[in-house]
Amino acid sequence: MRGPGTRTRALATVLLAWCALLAGATPGTAEAVWTEVARGVAYRSFDVAALGGPARVHLLSVDLRESGVDIDLLTPGAVGARAPLSVLAGTRGAVAGVNGDFFNITETQHPGVEATGAPVGPAIAGGRALKAAVPTGQRFGPALPPGTDTREVLGVGVDGRARLGRLTLDGAVSTPRGGLALGGLNQYALPVDSVGVFTSDWGAASRLRATCGTDTDRAAPCSAETYEVTVRDGRVLAVAGTPGRGTIADGTEVLVGREAGARRLRSLTVGDRVGVRHRLVADGSRVPYRFAVGGYPVLRSGEPLPGLDATTSAVRSAAGVMDRGRRLLLMALDGSPEHRTGLTIAEVASVMAGVGAVDAFSLDGGGSSTLVARDPDASAVTVRNHPAGGAERPVPNGIGIFSRD
Repeated sequence: MRGPGTRTRALATVLLAWCALLAGATPGTAEAVWTEVARGVAYRSFDVAALGGPARVHLLSVDLRESGVDIDLLTPGAVGARAPLSVLAGTRGAVAGVNGDFFNITETQHPGVEATGAPVGPAIAGGRALKAAVPTGQRFGPALPPGTDTREVLGVGVDGRARLGRLTLDGAVSTPRGGLALGGLNQYALPVDSVGVFTSDWGAASRLRATCGTDTDRAAPCSAETYEVTVRDGRVLAVAGTPGRGTIADGTEVLVGREAGARRLRSLTVGDRVGVRHRLVADGSRVPYRFAVGGYPVLRSGEPLPGLDATTSAVRSAAGVMDRGRRLLLMALDGSPEHRTGLTIAEVASVMAGVGAVDAFSLDGGGSSTLVARDPDASAVTVRNHPAGGAERPVPNGIGIFSRD
């Protein structure tokens, strides 16, 4: 009788054989040997046979046991903003990195509404909760595996171990007329009938998009019933019938309501005392995350998730966890013409298992897939893969690797 993981291990063996064969067939175009980027960080590239043809894998290995090695979220300084990954890494002094979450890239279904560029899932940087997850029906990206949703994250806990998990928003608003649950934190889409809060972490992007679509249909019309309340130092400073835009100052919070949430906010007047609390809670774990990024799992305990797409090939990025969370693997495929067909999601899970990952997580792909790393003794990162669009696409966040002596 075949034990758990036998099929995955057999497939991993085949994939590793393919890697060796194809890397040897294309001398000088793939780096089959690990190259040290910095202490605890190494890079390699290799080719694999795939449904759509050969795919080139660019891979980073990060040893979290090494002193001075750290992982954190790279951002442009605001949730609703984007920048090329090489810029995000260079600004923070990262030695390597890969692009992060799927994001609000377009608003063709809502003419006149600005695409915010904000990511889909939860985000934590340096232990600070930046945003919560949009409703699952509002996400961008390929179909989720059964049983998963937009709250899924890859992260590193305060214990220094990488892990997959799920982050749920716990928040509330207290008013003179009673309390109400908080339905969103710095999100480009709020649940129907809810109230969300926007903080200085959001940036200057319009908040109108938060009231468009529904929990099950991203393309549904924008809500006809909205309201916005600006709170500073615990008191209502201003109210408005339509969500606005512009930078939010420190110490100021903007509450946006839609449908029933809007009706609740309409009871507030300038000068009312209002309290807002929020946090992201790790489901099933008492270990808080100090870094987390959204996406979705494709491999758990060495086994691919059921229902992974095995027919649609694309350029993709992913992350893997091994050695009980002490090692992180970051992958981006090459988008050059000879490799642009990429991998299916099922193939991503198999490749990650083949390089040793026990758990693996899909990140944004297509033109967003980017992997950067420093050359040894270099002062800045360079892009190691060929982005599918021919140039780096600005992205809302990335996974940054830091190595300090």
